[in-house]
Amino acid sequence: MRAMNYPPKSVGLVTPQHVHVTEPLALACGRTLANYDVVYETYGTLNANASNAVLICHALSGHHHAAGFHEGEDPDQGAKPGWWDSAIGPGKVIDTNRFYVVALNNLGGCHGSTGPASINPDTGEPWGPDFPIVAVRDWVKMQARLSDYLGIEQWAAVVGGSLGGMQVLRWSIDQPQRIANAVIIASAPKLTAQNIAFNEVARQAIRRDPDFHAGRYYQHGVVPEVGLSLARMVGHITYLSDDAMRQKFGRDLRKATYQYGFDAEFQVESYLRYQGEVFSKRFDANTYLLMTRVLDYFDPARDYGHDLAKTFAKAQCRFMVMSFTTDWRFAPARSREIVDALVKAGKDVSYAEIDAPQGHDSFLLDNQRYMDLFGAFMTRIANEREAADAS
Repeated sequence: MRAMNYPPKSVGLVTPQHVHVTEPLALACGRTLANYDVVYETYGTLNANASNAVLICHALSGHHHAAGFHEGEDPDQGAKPGWWDSAIGPGKVIDTNRFYVVALNNLGGCHGSTGPASINPDTGEPWGPDFPIVAVRDWVKMQARLSDYLGIEQWAAVVGGSLGGMQVLRWSIDQPQRIANAVIIASAPKLTAQNIAFNEVARQAIRRDPDFHAGRYYQHGVVPEVGLSLARMVGHITYLSDDAMRQKFGRDLRKATYQYGFDAEFQVESYLRYQGEVFSKRFDANTYLLMTRVLDYFDPARDYGHDLAKTFAKAQCRFMVMSFTTDWRFAPARSREIVDALVKAGKDVSYAEIDAPQGHDSFLLDNQRYMDLFGAFMTRIANEREAADAS
């Protein structure tokens, strides 16, 4: 077998790791998972003091494979690396020459950690709709347990965008002594009514698919592909800005003239249909329902009289918050709410609003200004940690 030609600054070949947790996990919904599996990947080397660890929290449709390539994936044959390979790797923003990076698949996911498609030990059948609704605070509990398993007492940084940023916020509130730096990108302290509405449209598209079977489609040997595809199309529209769509597609037709029918005539229609079809074959519909509900429920200030500044009272870490000018799903104003509350609470916070035309998806892309600011913050962390270890 020939050697793979990995791109420059790639972490190269990575292998997912699994841990089976037998300690019961009490959930915010009032139910308990007796045991569960977690799949994760690591990049870089944990130093002797375990002081250089960085936790990556994924967004709605993300998972543990954040960087590099799996066995059998050939970059020369078009294989794509992990979802945040633009930021993670040797010499990159999250430099794996200096940091030990951990990325995991959260509970309720569909890429190896226990979720709706996993077998319910009480029935011998897939959990399906019986899988408990989880919350961001449950994920942080699970992630803290993974920290213990890996021998990490405190994370040098916990980093995440979108729903991942919400997990970072929850870390600063619930595990204040175990996080030194928080990087919150394109996120919000809670969803707006409009965002909840988009999520509900996506859920209804799935639930009304004839192949959904009330969430028990596994037993019927089918997948609600139409509903899941429509849900993804709705979501994808919200991840892009109007400018990005105009620049990428405009009103370009697939053929020279109108066909006067309802097939995909415009390039943007074809693109959305393709994205929906691909997504419906790699993601689980019940997981999509669950993840969107996790987003809806996130509102940490609810426990503190809806006072966001009081919510952050116990936080001890330094914060870096970043937003993007054309992101209308998680608009810069939502990031500024977080920053204003942190300032009011007397916390150490830096904020950057980055000019980027791509909308919400900007946090996944290699924007020079974004990467420069992000990289400067991570370099500062690495320098401080290495200096402390050397003293």
